[in-house]
Amino acid sequence: MDKKNEFMRRAIELSEESVRTGGGPFGAVIVRGDEIIAEASNSVTIDNDPTAHAEVNCIRKATHRLGTFDLAGCDIYTSCEPCPMCLGAIYWAHLDRIFYGNDRKDAAAIGFDDDFIYQEMPLKPEQRHKTMQRLMGMEALRAFRMWEENTEKTEY
Repeated sequence: MDKKNEFMRRAIELSEESVRTGGGPFGAVIVRGDEIIAEASNSVTIDNDPTAHAEVNCIRKATHRLGTFDLAGCDIYTSCEPCPMCLGAIYWAHLDRIFYGNDRKDAAAIGFDDDFIYQEMPLKPEQRHKTMQRLMGMEALRAFRMWEENTEKTEY
């Protein structure tokens, strides 16, 4: 049996289990080689946490298990094309590849429409629907300067 299909099938099973237990219809599995490192489902409504998407939950479990924030060498299998937040988390985690089942159009058809976020991203901050205003930029730069000068920092 093709391992990719096996891993995707597990992500889909997690999405179905999540629906049965009161979560959202999303599941994810992180794999290194032929080993499942972590698996998770969506728990936004269960945890009252809008960031508790399956991919983010799975990344948190994988980084905890491996003791690193860098998941290079791992792939993620997710039951649905990642939303912008999850896609960002996947890139920050340095996962190698993304495999997904449903796409964003399938998600939109059942009320999970992320297109408005994709539309907002290329806009200048002042053009976005959420008010964005820069405050105290010079003071905020102090932490950036401290970071830049720190010779003992862990870069990521």
